[in-house]
Amino acid sequence: MLLVTREQVQAQIKIAKLKYGGGGDWYANKTALPNLIKYCNEQFSMNLSAEEDAVEVGSRDLFSYPYLYMTGHGNVVFSTEEAQNLRNYLIAGGFLHIDDNYGLDKFIRLELKKVFPELELVELPFTHPIYHQKFNFPKGLPKIHEHDGKPAQGFGLLYEGRLVVFYSFECDLGNGWEDQRIHNDPETKRQEALQMGANIIAYSFTNN
Repeated sequence: MLLVTREQVQAQIKIAKLKYGGGGDWYANKTALPNLIKYCNEQFSMNLSAEEDAVEVGSRDLFSYPYLYMTGHGNVVFSTEEAQNLRNYLIAGGFLHIDDNYGLDKFIRLELKKVFPELELVELPFTHPIYHQKFNFPKGLPKIHEHDGKPAQGFGLLYEGRLVVFYSFECDLGNGWEDQRIHNDPETKRQEALQMGANIIAYSFTNN
């Protein structure tokens, strides 16, 4: 199992952005995670390293991170070996947050089938603990940016009853974490995005 040990709590914990193939912009939202990390450290007294790492899907280094963040607008391709590595990581106790940055959906659903062919993405009920950590979201994910008039939805892959993948769809959480100058979002929206992001990280650390 991947566990956040007492030594890791005392030292700085690293989280990582997932680097994948296929041509999609895995590197999108450059200011997002640093802002969320700062927020988590302030609100939850976490000891997260100020900058995230980038880790490739097929790397053994995956197992060094309790939380992985994946985003982008375009194509995603996992090789057979990468899919198996990601599966092993998630089964071992890891957690993947996929944040659709508008355009990721049709690609990531296919690739997740390589990782867990036996599982289906299911919409999580609003009562799920991920929405009720320090911050309460009784109606599920906040809607940060509008694209197609669709509601924000939170999907999950559950392996043996444990949430191993959380997929935020039609929401744009990562854009809400970015520096305000980039998207010029109202501060209320930025706070909603940061609060939900902090909930996700807190959940991933306590339920692996």
